Amino acid sequence: MINVKAQAYVFDAYGTLFDVHAAIARHRAEAGPEAGRFSEIWRGKQLEYSWTMTLAGQYVDFWTLTERALDYAFACVPSVDRALRSRLLEAYLKLDPFPDAPNALTELKSRGLRLAILSNGSPRMLDAAVRGSGMGGLLDAVFSVDVVRAYKPRPEVYALVTDSLNIAAPEVVFVSSNRWDIMGAATFGFRPIWVNRAGMPDEYTDQRPAQVVADLSALPSLTL
Repeated sequence: MINVKAQAYVFDAYGTLFDVHAAIARHRAEAGPEAGRFSEIWRGKQLEYSWTMTLAGQYVDFWTLTERALDYAFACVPSVDRALRSRLLEAYLKLDPFPDAPNALTELKSRGLRLAILSNGSPRMLDAAVRGSGMGGLLDAVFSVDVVRAYKPRPEVYALVTDSLNIAAPEVVFVSSNRWDIMGAATFGFRPIWVNRAGMPDEYTDQRPAQVVADLSALPSLTL
C-alpha cells in the first residue's frame, strides 16, 4: 500500500471498459464458425502494429491500424466474407461497454474521484465509444495517444495524465485489462490494477500490479 491518497482513476479503453470482441459478436452468424479466431487475429494485429510503429519511430493513428489489422484478419481467415468489412468497422466505433463498467465508474465518481480514459484510440474512436456507452458524464477527461504520436507503453503517453490533471504519478490508480499496459503504468509510477478477466498467468514480474481483480465490479471495494 502506498501512503498517498488516490486522486484519480484512469482507465484503459479497449478490453477494459469496452469489449473489443463486440464487433464480431454482432455479426457472428454471418462470420461463421471461425469468427472467434478471426476476432483474436484482428485484435492481436491491431496491438502488434501499434508496438512496431512506435519502435520504428513512426506513427499512424489507431483507426488506420484497426483497418489494417482487419484486412490482415480477412487474409488469414478467408472463410469470413469480406463483404462484412464496412459493418465490422462501423460496429467497432460503437463497441459495447462491459456490463460492470457503468456501475463501477458511477460508484467511484460518487466518492469525489476524478475519472479519465487513457487510450491508444484516436479521438474519433474514443468519442464514439464514450457517447455510445452513455458514460461520458462520469469522465473528467479522455486522453488519446494522438497528442504525443506514440503508443503505450511509452512513458510520454502516461505523462499525459499527470501533466494534464496536474497530479503526481502515485496519486493515479490506473486500470487496464492488458498486462503489458499494467507493466508500462507501473514503470511510470502509477498504482496499476490489472483486470484479469480471462484468468491469464502473470508476467512482467519486475513490474507487478498493485492489485489484480477479475472484473471492474471489484474496484470500489479495494483498499489502496
